[in-house]
Amino acid sequence: MAMHTWFECKIRYEKMMENGIAKKVTEPYLVDALSFTEAEKRFIEEMTPYISGEFTVSDIKRANYSELFPSDEDAADRWFKCKVVFITIDEKSAAEKKTATHILVQAADLRDAVKKLDEGMKGTMADYQIAAVSETPIMDIYPYGESEE
Repeated sequence: MAMHTWFECKIRYEKMMENGIAKKVTEPYLVDALSFTEAEKRFIEEMTPYISGEFTVSDIKRANYSELFPSDEDAADRWFKCKVVFITIDEKSAAEKKTATHILVQAADLRDAVKKLDEGMKGTMADYQIAAVSETPIMDIYPYGESEE
């Protein structure tokens, strides 16, 4: 499995609201890229067909996700950040060592996110605990391979 470097990119644009009024909004997306420059380029390419009018990329920062568990379900329209703590035993000192990692899960709600996280972790040999699950404002993700032909 390839290593991903995720960047959280925020776009600011005028969005037509359901009541017909245009409102300035800032929305975060996740882009898989090798550098900040490539993340911005890919993000602009992905967003241009969907936004009429002007927009600006207002922020780009590294996102520390070790894994993503996307879902094909229509109801799974939100992304949840899950903090997972792996528990290992140090063979020399017999001490318990905890290592935290973040996993992004696409799900319908909190319960669904925990269920999908457990499903995604099934093949894991190490013991783990779910330390936290919280909904993110992330609108969508753009992994490598979707737009590259």
